[in-house]
Amino acid sequence: MRIEKADCQNLDRALSLEWLETNGRGGFASGTVAGANTRRYHALLLVARKPPADRLVLVNHLEEWIDLDGRSIPLSTNLYPGAVHPSGYVACTGFSSAPWPRWTFDCGAAVIQREIFCMPGRDLVIVRWRLVGAKNISVILRVRPMLSGRDYHVTHHENGRLSTDASIGPAGVVWQPYPDVPPVRAVHSGTYRHEPDWYRRIQFPVERQRGLDGEEDWWSPGEFRFELEPGEDHTLALTSEAVDRLDTAALAKLEATRREPFNRTARAADPFACALQRAASAYLSERNAGQTVIAGYPWFTDWGRDTFISLPGLCLVTGQHETAWRIIESFSAHVSEGMVPNRFPDAGEQPEYNAIDASLWFIHAIGRYLAYSNDEARVLATAWPAVQQIINGYRRGTRYNIHMDQDGLIAGGVSGTQLTWMDAKVGDWVVTPRHGKPVEIQALWVRALEVGADLAARFGDVAYAARCREERIRAIRSFRAKFWYEEGGYLYDVIDGPSSSDASIRPNQLYALSLCDELVTKKQAAGIIRVVREHLLTPVGLRTLSPKDSRYHPHYDGGVVERDGAYHQGTVWPFLLGPFVTAWLAVFGKTAKTKIQARSFLNGLEAHIEEACVGQVSEIFDGDAPHHPRGCPAQAWSVAEPLRAMIEDLGVSIAPNTTRPRRITIRSRKETKGPAISEVKTPKPRKRSR
Repeated sequence: MRIEKADCQNLDRALSLEWLETNGRGGFASGTVAGANTRRYHALLLVARKPPADRLVLVNHLEEWIDLDGRSIPLSTNLYPGAVHPSGYVACTGFSSAPWPRWTFDCGAAVIQREIFCMPGRDLVIVRWRLVGAKNISVILRVRPMLSGRDYHVTHHENGRLSTDASIGPAGVVWQPYPDVPPVRAVHSGTYRHEPDWYRRIQFPVERQRGLDGEEDWWSPGEFRFELEPGEDHTLALTSEAVDRLDTAALAKLEATRREPFNRTARAADPFACALQRAASAYLSERNAGQTVIAGYPWFTDWGRDTFISLPGLCLVTGQHETAWRIIESFSAHVSEGMVPNRFPDAGEQPEYNAIDASLWFIHAIGRYLAYSNDEARVLATAWPAVQQIINGYRRGTRYNIHMDQDGLIAGGVSGTQLTWMDAKVGDWVVTPRHGKPVEIQALWVRALEVGADLAARFGDVAYAARCREERIRAIRSFRAKFWYEEGGYLYDVIDGPSSSDASIRPNQLYALSLCDELVTKKQAAGIIRVVREHLLTPVGLRTLSPKDSRYHPHYDGGVVERDGAYHQGTVWPFLLGPFVTAWLAVFGKTAKTKIQARSFLNGLEAHIEEACVGQVSEIFDGDAPHHPRGCPAQAWSVAEPLRAMIEDLGVSIAPNTTRPRRITIRSRKETKGPAISEVKTPKPRKRSR
């Protein structure tokens, strides 16, 4: 995906466009097309000490200058109070996201290309510069790294605790600003001069918009100097690994080969599907010896609910069945009291079991995995026991009063909790508690009983299969009797709650159509689709509440309280287009005409991947037009569910992704005690105001 010169040189536009590189370990590099960091989460080297959690920002940014014909021309851009300095964006003539972020700068007599890419399975980012379009000319490139060494959720400020020491050798430099964070190793093809300094009051405007601290100080240890010659690459590799030599050319070639299939849009009948397939790979990550799904970048780690809603789109329809299994296997090991974890905290504490739906989505994903892979042996050994634990746990009751009621439906909720995906909570205020029997939970329960009956029959447990079928029939009968809201012509969102039944027009009722075809009549299904389309459908997703509701929030902005108050009260969620397309075709049939119409519901998202985080889909959008993107600029289920619907329901073909990330180490060494090469002690750095 390419951003042209006019957008690159329009500061507001270029600051609104973000790029993302991930390493499959929870670490990532990200920033803006303009080059300036606008979020505290933007960084060049951001690592996860306990993948994918415990994330630290080690290297925030690079300040870059070209010395040419007696002039210093900036390539980088920074934001300060009331000032932009330097302003490298004015020389940028193009940006491309494939195969990795690449900028082109016209510096007059010289054209410079800069590339940034992460290596899969490694805490390693490589920055590469090349002088192109020039002959018989040499250019000096000066680069200053900016470091912090902080938790990625906070900001860094000048302090006297930071160590200004460095270990310097002929091909590498090691810094460790703080003793409790990993050292940063820089392997480079130039020269290095140690000259510590502070850069103060860097501005993060997006954080200020979110009502958070939007200012930071960076420490810069020194300056790299590269003599650029036409056609030759110069590199700066930054890592927290114990490596002092790298064959960056070989690494770049291997990584380009790995990514090459994602860039063949001609393989896909629908280029948008191919773009989503490429985006999907960013969310797959290590967790211990297994695999998991990052819910969204930059601030989420792995959530059970998000993982299993996303798994079919990220892994199954893309042909990554082994990865899907490793994710299922990882969560199977954490089943407790009939529940899978909903969240693994950033700091790596015990998992949290605070969702009524995550465990049911887990069962649904196992059913889909078996349908795609026919992998009965591993499902029998590992997944089937987990499925039984969950079904049995919901039958007898588990945490948060989650239990199967006498009518065969699932109820749950206690004061002060939020158990469904509509889970915003501010202090003691649960914005949408949805205690009782939420509509999508019943659809998931009916689906779980279907999977349970199928697995029990496959594996010879006749009695268990019969019980699941009986309970499924009872749940369907109760659903039909209780959930239809005759006056409105749609389904209640919640029944049997503390305040009786909730007739709010919300998108959750779609799952009664997309997960099961027995919960409503055809006529009722058509009415549901009509109501959802009229009240909730937008070009980029579905609103979480009808605009005609007095609680509707048209915009997701302001501080934490304002934003969380709007999160599920009208804010648009693009992942809901997946079940909407599935439901649409289930109701109206899969004809050429209905498929064309269903595909048109995704046109807004197709346009969106050229804004916000380039090539990705945002978490949410404002409820009212023009539906500005909000929240995380890259969200797993926002990519996965539209992709799943395109392939499973619309019949779009893509080339299956069978590549696996490989950890590649070239000329590495084990870390030794003491300085790597030679130690330089430096005095306290002089001050510089910015």
